[in-house]
Amino acid sequence: MLSALSGLQPRQLATQALNFALILSTAFMLWKGLSVVTDSPSPIVVVLSGSMEPAFQRGDLLFLWNRGRDTQVGEIVVYNVRGKDIPIVHRVVRRFGGGDEPLQLLTKGDNNNGDDVELYARDQDFLNRSTDIIGSVRAYAPLIGYVTILLSEHPWLKTVMLGLMGAVVVLQRE
Repeated sequence: MLSALSGLQPRQLATQALNFALILSTAFMLWKGLSVVTDSPSPIVVVLSGSMEPAFQRGDLLFLWNRGRDTQVGEIVVYNVRGKDIPIVHRVVRRFGGGDEPLQLLTKGDNNNGDDVELYARDQDFLNRSTDIIGSVRAYAPLIGYVTILLSEHPWLKTVMLGLMGAVVVLQRE
């Protein structure tokens, strides 16, 4: 690999580096564009646990929509607990307020015995629809997100994958 890099002219090396930067920036722009369209900071999430089985399995890829703010009982939402950065996918089992009052939601995993109050932040009994909810699930792709789980559980796979992607871009000849 290094011999292939040393054989490149400076102009070719710069072209390959710019191609790599273009790929990364395109992916970032697509993500940000999807975030704007869906009004969600994280428009695509991966199911990390079995708490929503049988509706969703671990590794399912969920597509979120956050434009409709009138969340109903039975709707599956993704939320972040204040102070933690792990999205949780659960179903709305109760709703309070709405209209002039802030809409508050109580959630529960389909495969769990109790509601999510224990998962919420300290002194929080309900989720605030406008601040805690990332989005509502509109579609899903089974097991496609399992790659993400593997990469987070085995960090060395990230290094290998990024190295291979970088090598392909740099060694690619036009």
